[in-house]
Order: sequence, then C-alpha cells, then structure tokens
Amino acid sequence: MSGGELARELDVSLRTIRRDVATLQAMGADIDGEPGVGYILRPGFLLPPLSFTEEELHALVIGAQWVSRQTDEGLARAVQDALAKINSVLAPDMRRAMDDSAFFVSRSEGAASGVDLARIRQALREQRKMRVTCADETDPPMEQTVWPIMLGFIENQRFVAGWSEQTLDFRLFRTDRIVKVDFLAEHYTPNRRQLVKAWRAGGEHPCNQRDCS
Repeated sequence: MSGGELARELDVSLRTIRRDVATLQAMGADIDGEPGVGYILRPGFLLPPLSFTEEELHALVIGAQWVSRQTDEGLARAVQDALAKINSVLAPDMRRAMDDSAFFVSRSEGAASGVDLARIRQALREQRKMRVTCADETDPPMEQTVWPIMLGFIENQRFVAGWSEQTLDFRLFRTDRIVKVDFLAEHYTPNRRQLVKAWRAGGEHPCNQRDCS
C-alpha cells in the first residue's frame, strides 16, 4: 500500500505515515518500503503487551462509565467488552486501578427517541444515505435525504449531523424529532472525514454544494 493511500485513509500527513512506519520497524515489525511502490507488512508481527499508567486506566474507566450511562445499549455492551479485554492482559498489580470506585458518572435519561442508534452508526461507517422525516411543535413533517457524518451526545439530547440533499447544507437533526428513518442502500461520497472537516471549517461542501455521489 502506498504511503499516500495510507495517509488519505487515516487522514494524516505523509510525513506522519513515514514516522509511524519507522517507529513500527524499530519495534520489530517486518515492513518493507520502496519509493513508488509502497509499504508491505510481512505476517507474524505482534504488538508488545499493553502498558498503562494508573492515570490512563482511570481515564479509560471514566470514559467507559460515560459511554455506558450516556449513550445506548449497543455502545454500553461494546465498551464493557473492551474493558474486559484490557483487564485480561493487564499486570495483576494494575488491575486494581480498573476496579477503583473513586469515580461516578450519572446516568442520562436522554430524550425519548425511536431511532435505532446502532443502525445510524452502521450508516456512518458504511457512508450510506438515510431518508429522515422530522417534525416539531411548529413545523409540519419534512422528509430529507441525509448523508450522516457524525452522531452527537450533547447533554440529554442526541443529534445526527449530516448533509441534506434538499437544503444543500449541513444540518443537525435531533433524534427525538425524527419520526421516521429509512436506511438506504445508496452510498455517498466524498469520504465522511472530509465532510466532517468541511462542516467544522464553516459549512461549505467539498463538492461546492453539488451532489457528488
């Protein structure tokens, strides 16, 4: 795989790719590189055992508590499974930091919503379009085709950020105001990370407000 392709996929600079490859090679990874060809990783390389400081473990525990109590059941199960995997490879003297009860994160009731957040996360990963119908107290229901780019958890609200094909701009959709959602088979382009960058930079679409799918 070429360095440029790796840089685009990971959304970093080519200089970062070269530095990280050099780090992996120093750790024992059998990586060959050739200008104009790219990098080849030979099989058999294993990363060294996980090593965390106590502060890092506390940060992971707090983060896991937040995800468990502020998001949805799918992510809650996933984060608990991840912690169990980390705990299984920790040195015995560090496992007590994982069981530390010095922290508490409150459980959010969240806004009522019939939207399947797991399906939305899948649409984000696969860059699939969604057809959503939103309504509130003042406006009639409105159907839009949305390119989902980010899922937000802000206080007690859940939001989907995306590009609307109808209004030709980036919008935030409150999940408690989505009355219907269809997950479409159609993919969107460009890369979701590029769309997130464009939104954060001021809202101009990378395709200059044309549907480039």
